[in-house]
Amino acid sequence: MGSTPTASTNLRQRRRLSAEALAKADYPVPKMYYVYLIQSQSHPKEHYTGRTSDLKARLAKHNEGGVPHTAKFKPWTLQTYTAFTTKEQATKFELYLKTGSGRAFATRHLWPTPNIA
Repeated sequence: MGSTPTASTNLRQRRRLSAEALAKADYPVPKMYYVYLIQSQSHPKEHYTGRTSDLKARLAKHNEGGVPHTAKFKPWTLQTYTAFTTKEQATKFELYLKTGSGRAFATRHLWPTPNIA
């Protein structure tokens, strides 16, 4: 008996082809703006919420002490981020997360839940 591809193999091949086609697609990719939540590794109760268009560079700046507000609690770990296509959307969401109800929302939905043994 010869081996025939299974349905799951075919699905994986189609997904891979779709990803390859998407990567080769010639259409503009919009600039993204990120709202991010980071947590101090040295002081785990310390959290910070910010906004940037270059997430890797901004996290690196936090970790090298280049942000006065976060320098004393470095190093930082990225916990979550949300991407927006406009700066205005990102700004509004960041400002919301810095309100009382926004902090409550982030605590319930965006920060990882602690492991309770």
